[in-house]
Amino acid sequence: MKIQQKHSGSQAMTGHRDETVGRPPLRSHEGFSKARRRARAVAVGLAGAALLTLSGCTDAVQRGWFPADSVGATNHTERISDLWRGSWIAALIVGAIVWGLVIWCMIAYRRRKGETGVPAQIRYHLPLEVMYTVIPVMMIGVLFGYTARDQREILDTSQTPDVTIGVVGKQWSWDFNYKDADVYESGVMGQLDGQEGAEAALPTLYLPVNQRVQFDLTARDVIHSFWVPAFLMKMDMIPGIENKFQVIPTAEGDFKGKCAELCGEYHSEMLFNVKVVSQAEFDQHMADLEARGQTGQLGDDLSRSKMAPSDSEAEEAGNSDALKTSAESTTAEVK
Repeated sequence: MKIQQKHSGSQAMTGHRDETVGRPPLRSHEGFSKARRRARAVAVGLAGAALLTLSGCTDAVQRGWFPADSVGATNHTERISDLWRGSWIAALIVGAIVWGLVIWCMIAYRRRKGETGVPAQIRYHLPLEVMYTVIPVMMIGVLFGYTARDQREILDTSQTPDVTIGVVGKQWSWDFNYKDADVYESGVMGQLDGQEGAEAALPTLYLPVNQRVQFDLTARDVIHSFWVPAFLMKMDMIPGIENKFQVIPTAEGDFKGKCAELCGEYHSEMLFNVKVVSQAEFDQHMADLEARGQTGQLGDDLSRSKMAPSDSEAEEAGNSDALKTSAESTTAEVK
């Protein structure tokens, strides 16, 4: 009784109340070990649930929401889609684990009714801090490694192509130079007015099935981008620079192509058709172009930089126009 009175007296003297008196004890190290085991169980459960959910996805989800006609369209589409899906699966698993641990900590370590004071503080947990640094770096390294491997294969142009096609972007259409057959096809901008048959007037790129095709890409005026969505591949077209890539179309059919770089007022109508056909049909199309007189190649002389007058020529033309106007004015005054 005296001890209790003395304790009460010390509280009165200091003006502070001992917050540890009468509250439930905080968790022991054994409690933390149990918490860690529960955290691991939650993480494993979330990962299993994510895998189970992904295994029951629709066809659109399983192909990563890529176009349906991209499946088996070229020799690269499977590689590209595998990289895309793998990246998303890894990201979803990591996200599920992180959010699961966050939510679990919010629930498991919430303040209980009747608890007061500050929980046990843990500082400078070096192994945990090293783990937080090493694991993300390893994840980024793995993702970079797979990306670099696939990019090296997709952009490899060391093999001799069966067909070489020069594709030239221009505002707002396309020119196709079939270099091996020495024929060309020049397109005009599409007029998409909602009428049937409008797409048939677009320029059409012919490709032989199961043949290695090399695209030599450039532009006449501004930067464009060659994109066939079903091929899961696009590449910039820059004036004065020739970019290249190779592809083997593996399925016959009709596909759509478009410019993927904002290039001016009618960018949305810079479209073209793609026909992947048999070798016999491809050869026949080359013969048809030759019969129409579309022989030779459309060169850089049609580029805007070559067709536009130089500064000196423009200045001379301006001076000539000024002299002509002055002479006409003088003649009119004399009359």
